[in-house]
Amino acid sequence: MNTERQFTEELQLAEAAAREAGSIIMALFGKDYRIEQKGKNNPVTTADLEANRRIREIILGRYPEDAWLSEEDRDNLRRLNSRRVWVVDPIDGTREFIEGVPQFAVSIGLVLEGRSVLGVVYNPAEDQLYLAARGSGAQLNGQSVEVSSRKEVQGARLLVSRSEPRRKFQPFAELCSVEPVGSIAYRLAMVAGGGGDGTLTFRSLREWDVCAGTLIVEEAGGVVTDGRGKALVFNREDPVFNGIVASNRMLSPVLQSMWLESMAQK
Repeated sequence: MNTERQFTEELQLAEAAAREAGSIIMALFGKDYRIEQKGKNNPVTTADLEANRRIREIILGRYPEDAWLSEEDRDNLRRLNSRRVWVVDPIDGTREFIEGVPQFAVSIGLVLEGRSVLGVVYNPAEDQLYLAARGSGAQLNGQSVEVSSRKEVQGARLLVSRSEPRRKFQPFAELCSVEPVGSIAYRLAMVAGGGGDGTLTFRSLREWDVCAGTLIVEEAGGVVTDGRGKALVFNREDPVFNGIVASNRMLSPVLQSMWLESMAQK
């Protein structure tokens, strides 16, 4: 992989951090651990916290001047003045982890001046590691991957959230094969690898949910936008996106138009 020279070390470090976090997570998967609630339907476990701690130690231990945005740490808005920001979700898909469903992932992204420039998404239960650096393509377990080449929405394989109400996806289900998959980071990575023709969500997501996966899709030849069709910008004061649509360049405009129509009917 001809990774841009300035990100070679960062990508290696992010991969190592993701794998170490994955080992911590799998040591607790299916075992006894503490579960707390950060808010309604927003659980956090011992595995989330321990994986987050280890990722932070590894990355900020090497790059102490970089800023940090993680689901499991208090947000420090001094990051807004930083050129480089690491955006991390130690377990995207905590509910799947708790339920014993192997559709969760470690997500580590690096943002440079608002753009995602490095991404690692690792599903330790399936031992699938997706990675990319800006301008260098995407890989799954060391092999180059690309998004699907499907041109027609009819019959497309669409990956959707396990937890969003099925009725929201009815217009898509009439045309597509709709498949529920847990983590949005993992769904994005699957789309990058051609494991699905697209993914979308109507719910609000945080930057840490999609930062790494967005770059991986883009480097695999795909497109990721918010629900309104705008490109994603990272390291904002309010790190929330209203909906996500990701697919190849042929299907993305159609899916995004259908997203708008569905929202208008709600």
